[in-house]
Amino acid sequence: MLTSKQRGYLSGLAATIQPTVMIGKEGLSEGVVRALEHELNNRELVKLRFIASKEDRRSFSEQLAQEVHAELVRVIGNVAIFYKMAEDAEKRSINLP
Repeated sequence: MLTSKQRGYLSGLAATIQPTVMIGKEGLSEGVVRALEHELNNRELVKLRFIASKEDRRSFSEQLAQEVHAELVRVIGNVAIFYKMAEDAEKRSINLP
């Protein structure tokens, strides 16, 4: 569980990165889950962009976070930010406050 200070810190870091995973008209699919898992394994912080489904963004994001065992940092507009600490200490690039 992230504190509000940690969420703010991660949101600041996420401001400089581009979304790498997209959710389209089909909504959540196995492909989206796999893509998010892959990105979280390569980087600790990932932005996801919603192309459609305006009303379900928060619930989709919470469900995705549970499925990939990550923290949902924030949902702002059509972008969700996810964080998952690297299991290998040598691969960790983010040090939380």
